[in-house]
Amino acid sequence: MAFSPFRDGIEICVLQPGKPQVALLRYQPGADAPRHRHAGLETVLVLDGSQSDENGHYPVGSFVVNPAGTEHSVRSDEGCVVLIQWTEPVIFLEGE
Repeated sequence: MAFSPFRDGIEICVLQPGKPQVALLRYQPGADAPRHRHAGLETVLVLDGSQSDENGHYPVGSFVVNPAGTEHSVRSDEGCVVLIQWTEPVIFLEGE
């Protein structure tokens, strides 16, 4: 699978373009995604490592649902790989 840069310390491998978009995201240890708002539904399945946001810590096997209109920032202290799908692109609120 081919990964390409997505954000600083985060790579993406698009599995299905369009809507919904489905991809793998690979976070390097210490990487984070700045605060963003979900314009549509996003679901995340943690496949390796773990990630955290303001609502909790998500180890391997965690399934996270972020409904439209919700906001958060994401970080991975140890690094992780997640399977993610979103129906609309997110709107970054900081760090752009």
